[in-house]
Amino acid sequence: MIVEVDNLSHLYGSRKALDGLSFRVEKGRIFGLLGPNGGGKSTLFRILATMMAPSTGSARIAGFDVVSASSAVRRRIGVVFQTQSLDRKLTVGENLRAQGHLFGFSGADLSKRLEVALARMRLGDRRDDPVDTLSGGLKRRVEIAKALMHEPQVLLMDEPSTGLDPGVRRELSQHIEELRATRGVTVLLTTHILEEAERCDRLLLIHQGRRVAEGSPAELKSRVGGDVVEMETIARDGLPEQIRQRFQVEPQVIDGHIRVEIADGHRFIASVMEAFPGAITSIQLHKPTLEDVFLDETGEHLT
Repeated sequence: MIVEVDNLSHLYGSRKALDGLSFRVEKGRIFGLLGPNGGGKSTLFRILATMMAPSTGSARIAGFDVVSASSAVRRRIGVVFQTQSLDRKLTVGENLRAQGHLFGFSGADLSKRLEVALARMRLGDRRDDPVDTLSGGLKRRVEIAKALMHEPQVLLMDEPSTGLDPGVRRELSQHIEELRATRGVTVLLTTHILEEAERCDRLLLIHQGRRVAEGSPAELKSRVGGDVVEMETIARDGLPEQIRQRFQVEPQVIDGHIRVEIADGHRFIASVMEAFPGAITSIQLHKPTLEDVFLDETGEHLT
């Protein structure tokens, strides 16, 4: 395993940001940490990036402890922060060259690494462009190129798609997949965006600093029992219980909506509308999503 986290907890005063978190990441995987803002993802990210020590527990990257062997860990990780870490007044090439100097590279070695980083992220024609003139998607690609200058084994990315439109998110995911396919880079990313999470090989759902569920996106969604039907109703407090008795299902009431998981949801819709005429003002059907998994496990929405 390239990343190993064991019983990790962290306190901010009396508030527990992480609560006994454990997981493993295999080499060459794209591993996502999915959860709402404030759920502990960023705290975990900072610990893995050697920016802070946990209150209890341990974490290792490539066999090195993130606290006792932090220097060795830093040589093996590349980090892409949620907030931009580029010098906006420098060009793309100047930003990458400065990053290379931080790792002690110079001369022909540095020039070669710069060329490889530019080519890898398809930034060759942007070398002399000031970062300030780039789009959000291009800036994110420069961030990744910068993080890869020292050829890390693990790329840590904190909410990499934040602020990007859906088209740019898909393009960014393609670049990440290419990195894994061509270089075997292990990618560990935090996200609260479902589209980004769907492209991971494996996901860990986190809520209030605790592990909720783990698996591939398909495995997690298979936990949801069939289709998902959501109903808005007029004031009728006993309706969920009536639906339970009539159809042998387990309705949930979330944010004032009645939610039912059931096979052949389209047939259920016709039956429930007929059974309770006038009680249901609107009804929706969709296939299970990761949001539904999170709702099932925590009773709360991701966002």
